[in-house]
Amino acid sequence: MIPSIFTPFTLPNGQVLKNRLVKAAMEENLATSEHLPGTELKRLYKAWADGGVGLIITGNVMIDHLAMTGPGGVVLEQDTDLTPFSEWAKLSKTNATKIWMQVNHPGRQVFKKMGGKVLSPSDVALNMGKHSSLFSPPKPMDESEIQDVIQRFTTTAVRAEQAGFDGVEIHAAHGYLLSQFLSPLTNKRNDQWGGSLENRARLLIEVVKSVNEACGEGVAIAVKLNSADFQRGGFDIEDAEQVVKMLGELNIDLVELSGGCYEAPAMQGRSADDRTLAREAYFLEFASKIAKYVSVPIMTTGGICRYEVAKKVVDSGVELVGMASSLAFTPDLVNQWQNNTTVLGHIPVVNWKDKTLSGLATMAMVKQQLRRIGAGKLPKLSASPLWALITDQVRGVKLTKRYKKQHENEIL
Repeated sequence: MIPSIFTPFTLPNGQVLKNRLVKAAMEENLATSEHLPGTELKRLYKAWADGGVGLIITGNVMIDHLAMTGPGGVVLEQDTDLTPFSEWAKLSKTNATKIWMQVNHPGRQVFKKMGGKVLSPSDVALNMGKHSSLFSPPKPMDESEIQDVIQRFTTTAVRAEQAGFDGVEIHAAHGYLLSQFLSPLTNKRNDQWGGSLENRARLLIEVVKSVNEACGEGVAIAVKLNSADFQRGGFDIEDAEQVVKMLGELNIDLVELSGGCYEAPAMQGRSADDRTLAREAYFLEFASKIAKYVSVPIMTTGGICRYEVAKKVVDSGVELVGMASSLAFTPDLVNQWQNNTTVLGHIPVVNWKDKTLSGLATMAMVKQQLRRIGAGKLPKLSASPLWALITDQVRGVKLTKRYKKQHENEIL
């Protein structure tokens, strides 16, 4: 009998994934100076495709080059050259793998040193304690800016389809713009885009509708959603269940459930409301509960690095298993599980007193491995979190200077 995680899965639109294991999104910061996928990024994704996953979801692809989560990010807009994107998609489809593009707008989660557009539903600034000055206060969006964002999500999705991607994932989690509209902590509006959950979900629903109408029938449409923000008074599991039901009525193909934001990085296993997250499969409890009451397929991501845990996810009724950090350190983990289910994936843990620096160091260690794989080297399990953070910060400064020089006439 084939283990559950290695059985094929057919999505609502008919697209078939060869197994239930998915490379979930990680931010790589490996784009060229023109914000395009280059040699390193393509080599990295080829390694994941060869490694055995059924589906790869890209790291953030930004819908606006003036609203970036960080330097070195990929951008796909109306006039972007599609040639490198087509090459990226083709290499990612090696080994019968499907490839979806994650599309995103950061909203208020834009580092001050980057500049550009810092938009949000309301003027609620990020509260990062002593690190709050890293981010600029956001500008509340007007109607024209909201409509512009809907169009940009749609444009990027259509161009992804044209480049050969099998689907798109609309990022509405982790405190980015669509998540900011969903959260009562960041959305203080009293118009049609705020107030009730129906109103707070309106932007996400309008984006999904627009993308659905513009893309072909064979293109998978997915949404990444927080199971909870893990902040007191924020978007919670009851809200998530209702939003997933709303999305189900739009006939989308998948909802990926994660959690947290910059202020409460639950996606790294840390909450801000004293809820205890599981050591592995952080959000499985929430995902399996939601999966029981909705018709749309569910995927959960967060801290999965063991075969037994991945199997537990699928056996609980959650259709797909998302893995990220473990595939940064062991890109062929799925192939290894085919032969030896005791192989353990590696996920870095940094427990410094400063939680913000711990989070940055954890991400730096992951990105360090992505750069190594992209350069044709093997991952390094014994990486130093301090050294990874220092080198990532130095690299970030260089990339930020490159970005600001390139767009000096556009950045405010």
